[in-house]
Amino acid sequence: MSILWNLPNNGGYTSDILSRYTGKKPAYTTLATFLKILSGKGFVKCTKRGNKLHFTPKVSKEDYAVVYLRPVKDAFFGGSLQEMIRFIIQKEQLSQEEVSNLLTQVQAAQ
Repeated sequence: MSILWNLPNNGGYTSDILSRYTGKKPAYTTLATFLKILSGKGFVKCTKRGNKLHFTPKVSKEDYAVVYLRPVKDAFFGGSLQEMIRFIIQKEQLSQEEVSNLLTQVQAAQ
């Protein structure tokens, strides 16, 4: 999804997405199958253009993150956002200054 959001015109073909992978690339057919699954779940719009499928995101990055983070919060942290954030702060070994900056950004967003 990250690659798809960052493509010019916010979408592209399987080959466009595959060409932007860094590191080990999945097989073309694996990526095509995954994109069709995302389309079936309503995250991606699939449009036939000629003999190719063109994919565009149907959800924002923020909305997509909520879909995946909420179950993590519920399953691993008993539904507590505070516990999830505490865990991340500890595991990422954030400094007091980084935590303060984060709190300032959160307050500014409200």
